[in-house]
Amino acid sequence: MPAQTDRTLTGRVPREAIVMLDIPRLPRELIDGFKALTDLTGTISDAMDQLGLVGVIPASVLSPILPRARMIGLAVTVRNVAHGMQVHRAALERINGQGEAEAHNLAQSGDVVVIEGIVGVSNMGGQSATIGHRQGEAGAVIDGSIRDPDASRSIGYPIWCRGVTPITGKWRTQTVAINGPVHIAGIQVHAGDLVAADEAGVCFVRRQQAAAVLEAARRIDAGDTRRKQAIEQGAAVAELVQKKFS
Repeated sequence: MPAQTDRTLTGRVPREAIVMLDIPRLPRELIDGFKALTDLTGTISDAMDQLGLVGVIPASVLSPILPRARMIGLAVTVRNVAHGMQVHRAALERINGQGEAEAHNLAQSGDVVVIEGIVGVSNMGGQSATIGHRQGEAGAVIDGSIRDPDASRSIGYPIWCRGVTPITGKWRTQTVAINGPVHIAGIQVHAGDLVAADEAGVCFVRRQQAAAVLEAARRIDAGDTRRKQAIEQGAAVAELVQKKFS
């Protein structure tokens, strides 16, 4: 684990709730290797099947708010729970429990904010998404709802989520951990894990397994390319079915 760096924190969550200030980082060439894959999540999913790994979530569960969105980066994690205070009292007293701003503060350009959240209330709004976009984040994956989707779409900040809502989460959710383990649609995700997403869904690749997954994905990608070329060149269906391309 890299040494933690001193920096100015937002104070949105207690310091003890921040598990790490600096996430473990994969080599840039490894991330670039995933970016070069043609069919991003489909190829990674096939590679993970070959290696006996679990970590793929279909878009029927976590849907992108932007058409043709494609995203690759490292996870900066946030865990939200239901706010312990009664909603109207929290609103009257302006007691805002959301702390994903600290994740934006800690994220580096190209990172992905990954939130274990709550469905039906907002875990990220338009202003928060705008901050993330300004910070250079690749986007966000949220196991929960968001609001102000037009704001995110207008700036091209991609989010995969459970749906949208007009209901604020400020008085209804509380951020209890930053850069600790989270569970996204049943998949455990750690800070620094690789996140890949497109219109088909989201793949989480454990940092320790990223090199092996990329190696398998490259083989599959090359085989798919050869098969597509054979189809375009008029190969007979029987040949296409019987021949091994990867």
